[in-house]
Amino acid sequence: MGTSTPGTSKCEKLMRGLLGGMRWPPGLVAWITIAGMRVSRNSDGAKHAIPLAWPPSRKTDPGQAARTALNYDEEPELLENGLLALADDLSGAVETAACLRPLGQSTTVELTRQGSAPTAHNAQSVVAVDLDIRALPATTAGRITSTALRGAGDRGVFVKIDSQLRGNVGAVLSAAADRPLVVAPALPALHRSVVGGVAHLHGVPLHRSAAWQVEGASPPRSIAEALAPLPCRTIPLGTVRSASLRAALAECIATGEVPICDSEVDADLDAVVAAAPDGARLAGSGGLAAAMGRTAPATADKTPVTPTGNPLLLVVGTASPEAAEQLRVAELRGVRTVACGTADLVGQGTSESALSRALVALERGPTALRIDPSEPVAPGQSRNLARGLASTAAGVVERQPGPVDVVLTGGETARLVLDALGVPTLVPVGQIHHGAVHSRTPAGTSVVTRPGSFGESDSLARIVEHLRPAGIERLPK
Repeated sequence: MGTSTPGTSKCEKLMRGLLGGMRWPPGLVAWITIAGMRVSRNSDGAKHAIPLAWPPSRKTDPGQAARTALNYDEEPELLENGLLALADDLSGAVETAACLRPLGQSTTVELTRQGSAPTAHNAQSVVAVDLDIRALPATTAGRITSTALRGAGDRGVFVKIDSQLRGNVGAVLSAAADRPLVVAPALPALHRSVVGGVAHLHGVPLHRSAAWQVEGASPPRSIAEALAPLPCRTIPLGTVRSASLRAALAECIATGEVPICDSEVDADLDAVVAAAPDGARLAGSGGLAAAMGRTAPATADKTPVTPTGNPLLLVVGTASPEAAEQLRVAELRGVRTVACGTADLVGQGTSESALSRALVALERGPTALRIDPSEPVAPGQSRNLARGLASTAAGVVERQPGPVDVVLTGGETARLVLDALGVPTLVPVGQIHHGAVHSRTPAGTSVVTRPGSFGESDSLARIVEHLRPAGIERLPK
């Protein structure tokens, strides 16, 4: 914490702590505290003021969190302070936590479960919660989101939505729009932009792309269509890049509309974060979360994470062509692949044959479990296949004599595997590439999660090489 001067208030000391120990003139810190703003630098180095991510909030009985169970039908215990991020699946929650990690001295991902107890957090915490609602009916997803937001109190909230608008985006943001809300779903790192209020992939409008070919539905033609019946207004790119953005957002919110911000590059998202009205909730992809993370003062590089040397199991829960190519490249670099028969996964809930073969393969090196791509999949069986794959993967881990590190692609698959293993929380320790987040479990094992649609052809190979650098074998116990 920075050096104090005579008469420095507790509030000023706290602000200095949150700003990374930088020395600020007492008058400036007091102004920042009173105005609810803090000074940061954008990607070009220019200073600007942005709303605090964690405004002071009312206190609660500190003992009540230990006495009250959290479930989807009761209002959860309020966090003491900090920034709360909500995501509809696990890979999104972990991606968000990694992007927001610079904002908090403590950053965790919580896997909400029926009857789970809340975790205590402090004013320097970032908590990302996987609500696990992407595959649920829209009304249920909206109710769960509303319940989680009631637990946020007055603190900062970020709502993670899919950059391709999959899932219950409308229901989730309708629940979040009971307070001022600013939406910016672009993800420049993966060439996903928003122009004219329409999501684009590599310059192609979402509704004209093949991104939703496995969704069983047609993509929305605009973000406003995805958010209907919320009243929305598109904030065009020219305004986003102008000095009038702050006024445009404030005027839009004052009329009861939800601003949808066009964005093509990271600097556009930085501008949206800087101009968002004080107290507004932000909603977007990992691109917007990364923009929020960039508002934190620069900190020293972290000590590299030491590889565990544990056996490494990859679980590929997506049937996308991109995943198939990623597996092919990983195989060329030594990863062994075990395919699970669809009849076993659906009929038995697990594939004992694949489980046995994976145990043998793990003795020789990193091993990937996947659903057999040569077998037909009946309509409506994708969820059962994912459950069977997760059950098989959990069986492999549980039958190993020691701990196992896992790589999980696809948010649904990742959540099902960690649920089967009883993992309650994850602590992000770094990103291997955008969206491929390396975390630790409470037991100290490594977990890498990654959305199924993310990554270049060498994504899985890079993840394996990160966890198992050349020459690193199992560490002696």
